Amino acid sequence: MRILIIGSKGFIGNCATQFFKQLNYQVFGCDVVTDYNEKNYFQIDATNSDYNFLFEHNQIDICLNCSGAASVPLSLEFPIKDFTLNTIKVFKILEAIRNQKSKCKFINLSSAAVYGNPSILPIKEDTFLKPLSPYGIHKMQAEQICKEYFDFYQISTCSVRIFSAYGNGLKKQLLWDLFCKFSSNETVELFGTGNETRDFIHVDDVLQSIYLIIQNAAFVGEEFNIGNGKEHSISYIADLFKDYLISNKEILFNNRVKLGDPLRWQADISKLQKMGYKPEYTIEKGVKDYIDWVKEVQL
Repeated sequence: MRILIIGSKGFIGNCATQFFKQLNYQVFGCDVVTDYNEKNYFQIDATNSDYNFLFEHNQIDICLNCSGAASVPLSLEFPIKDFTLNTIKVFKILEAIRNQKSKCKFINLSSAAVYGNPSILPIKEDTFLKPLSPYGIHKMQAEQICKEYFDFYQISTCSVRIFSAYGNGLKKQLLWDLFCKFSSNETVELFGTGNETRDFIHVDDVLQSIYLIIQNAAFVGEEFNIGNGKEHSISYIADLFKDYLISNKEILFNNRVKLGDPLRWQADISKLQKMGYKPEYTIEKGVKDYIDWVKEVQL
């Protein structure tokens, strides 16, 4: 099985590269970063990307798109850049697959941001989409493009809506922010009330989910939630850090909600569970492993 991972130098893309190599897939990587040493790696032009050569000269069975921007605040500040990276890029990849008459299946990494603030939890895939940010809107549009290319051109596609992914190697977002603040600040100040919730999923479980989807999905432009089906508050995650770091620092919430941030998330993962999904990581184990990794990185 030959898999092309676009965005192979990013957090999930890099983890996916190692994961599928361990499964004896033939892995091709693609990103904007220069790398002269990695076998089967292709550098793409960041400003004028053209993916035709990837499918013209290589027989690819699966294309996993891990590329794009992943920041709500930056999407609010630079909406055109976010649209280019998260929406137009998907169009370009699918058009290359169509032009080269490739039979490869396309998996697009979407986001739970497409849901916005749902009125009912857990969130099912057929929930009405109401994103709160340009990032969420552009991810929603990319999903529609995937459906378009299946409906009109019979390109095998699906989108995976990843909830709050974390794990070793991620140097941004909540867990990284918490460790940095516990390490340097006298008090740990966070946005919101602490009662906001997320459905956290370890990157290893994300990849397990994608593997199950490769094996079982119909690839008819459908969507899948990738989460653990559990709701954890931000205050609970902060308390885990405090306990594991044996810290006496005070945790403060400033009661200010950042624009584009949802209040509560919990995924309905019944579609994934029917494929045999069982998480390997609890949030407690995942946070402990993450802290151990960050401590090594900081040495």
